[in-house]
Amino acid sequence: MTTTSLHVKPGTEWAAVLGRAAHRTPEAFGTDRLHNLVDGSWRPIGDPETLVSPVDGSKLIGLPKVSAGEAQHAVLASAAAHRAWATTPVAERKARVTAAVDAMADARDDLALLLAWEIGKPWKLACADVDRALDGVRWYVEEIDGMLGDRTPLDGPVSNIASWNYPMSVLVHAELVQLLAGNAVIAKTPSQGGATCLTLAHALMAREGLPVTLLSGGGAELSSVLVRSPEVGALAFVGGRSNGGKVAAGLLDTGKRHMLEQEGLNAWGIWEFSDWDGLAAHLKKGFEYGKQRCTAYPRYVVQRELVDQFLATYLPVVQSLRFGHPLAVESDDDDLPVLDFGPVISAGKATELRDRVADSMHRGAVPLWRGSLADGRFIAGQDTSAYVAPAALLSPGGASALMHSEPFGPVDTIVVVDSEAELLAQMNASNGALVASLACDDEDKAHRLAREVQAFKVGINKPRSRGDRAEPFGGRGASWLGCFVGGELLVQAVTQGPAGELLYGNFPEHSRYPASI
Repeated sequence: MTTTSLHVKPGTEWAAVLGRAAHRTPEAFGTDRLHNLVDGSWRPIGDPETLVSPVDGSKLIGLPKVSAGEAQHAVLASAAAHRAWATTPVAERKARVTAAVDAMADARDDLALLLAWEIGKPWKLACADVDRALDGVRWYVEEIDGMLGDRTPLDGPVSNIASWNYPMSVLVHAELVQLLAGNAVIAKTPSQGGATCLTLAHALMAREGLPVTLLSGGGAELSSVLVRSPEVGALAFVGGRSNGGKVAAGLLDTGKRHMLEQEGLNAWGIWEFSDWDGLAAHLKKGFEYGKQRCTAYPRYVVQRELVDQFLATYLPVVQSLRFGHPLAVESDDDDLPVLDFGPVISAGKATELRDRVADSMHRGAVPLWRGSLADGRFIAGQDTSAYVAPAALLSPGGASALMHSEPFGPVDTIVVVDSEAELLAQMNASNGALVASLACDDEDKAHRLAREVQAFKVGINKPRSRGDRAEPFGGRGASWLGCFVGGELLVQAVTQGPAGELLYGNFPEHSRYPASI
């Protein structure tokens, strides 16, 4: 464990960052709590619950949770704002969204530092989260006229419920595009993290006259309002399968337009393959943010004849990972550390992951690698209860939770197979996933196998959306962004160009999905 003279870099302490955010937008911050944004104004409503940083267990600020009644009032106010915004000329919408993006660009470093403290993102990845949101919206500002055509906004505002891991590049990005399309937006703050970053971002959006609503509260209490209210024109949900299932059930009899993105055990199948150097680059990048991404690959399904070669590539990568306190430096003028990941989202999640590893081993899994917190980069005496060292297990037992569900942490499982049928069965172990990839030298065979993989996107000799600025592996990586334009959900593909820039454009085969997918 590296501890010698490490300390938080001056100017990046929580108190300093929070102070700058509150100075920039004082209307959104109380002395001990965040405010909720309702009907264009910030209100000190709701009972606060103290947020705790996964970085070092320190207390951050109070997150006030509103009641269902208060949320219903906010929805009604948003519906009224939506009617006015829907008639606002596109040129004015573009000007206001651009002004909000410019304001967030000016606050970019503090937005990223808030993410570091609230959800444990290393500096480089926190910056990427912010930059990806702003760069993407700038592209939409240029292209929205052609996308709109003769379509009109929805009948009501878009309700957004998103997970905590990408507050800017998923939630804020989606809201700004929905606003460009003429829709007011409502967002629920994730309970687990990102609230302060989202508060600053939404304060800057509201200052530019954008019809945005930001509410904090429990999903169980607010779901009926944010999902089923007749005033809501559409719902966008990103999160776990359990909560997604409840949301889907709540929508059954409403006919409401919706987009649901849910978790699954993303698998990378390796069959009759030889480009190990190409794969190694992905394996390293795949551990970014401790695999706390809906597009991470925690499962590798490997042909038995290739296991030795796979492990010769894989193990040096996992043994080289750097993790620890995202903001710790040795000297005041040092750059912030370049880490693969920091903590997981909470001490409770860390305990769950360790218990799952132990249970899997009890059921017969073979530990190929288990790192130690002693290998981490920490400040002397800091709370490390939310940190998990990387682990890789061979052949988890069939009854093990790691066999069928996504760990959402730096824990990989490797399954050995002998036939194509076994390969497909093990890749489909969770009965559906967001992404999957196949590494196979015979591209025709890979495409044939891919047709049997139960995933929304399947890459052939390349990852399908590994997160921020994915490096291409045998081709271009891609991810997906959705926005509601008129009565349709427009899905965009995001690819990386040859110079590393992000390129956005309609996915040629499916540029417009039906609003329910």
